[in-house]
Amino acid sequence: MTKQRDNTTNAETVVARLIAGVDEAGRGPLAGPVTVAAVILDPSKPRIRGLDDSKKLTESKREALYEKIIDRALAYSIVMVMSDEIDRINIFQATMTGMCRALSGLTPAAHEAWIDGNALPRELPCAGRAIVGGDGLEPSISAASILAKVTRDRWMVELDREHPGYGFAVHKGYGTPQHLAALKQLGPCPHHRRSFAPVKILVDQGVLF
Repeated sequence: MTKQRDNTTNAETVVARLIAGVDEAGRGPLAGPVTVAAVILDPSKPRIRGLDDSKKLTESKREALYEKIIDRALAYSIVMVMSDEIDRINIFQATMTGMCRALSGLTPAAHEAWIDGNALPRELPCAGRAIVGGDGLEPSISAASILAKVTRDRWMVELDREHPGYGFAVHKGYGTPQHLAALKQLGPCPHHRRSFAPVKILVDQGVLF
């Protein structure tokens, strides 16, 4: 599941080396996708003020910044790796795979990727640099963090309508007491990650705790 955008009309104004910021949202939840975004900011457009690690921003601030990033990015790509693939290859590999897919979806392509964290995917389509805490340090990574977070949160709100009772719109799939109680009562839905405890315990043993 991928969204992408190309502002090639501005390509002639961009410096020769294009840097893409990359970040993810949703590694830890018990349900839903891990979402990865890659963003190349457009230096010909006004600097986006207020960019930061998405976890440090309010929902309303993230939503406002999301629209500015979409409008001002030279290119962006957002990829979702769904729960069945996460279960098949594990969450770390799913995140690395999502990063590669997001970068491959950029037009124009990035010359280098700056990735939040301490690990780089082996199959990167360009040069890469891992930056611990990069989502709070580098504007392009902050932008990617916000796109990934907002996109995933919106998707979880829709999932709440499709599978009511779990509270996905509130906790976004994380293992809150509300979510665990609903999981115990209703059992897992198709979007729960079967490889994650306590979902795995419930599936394997028929009881949560």
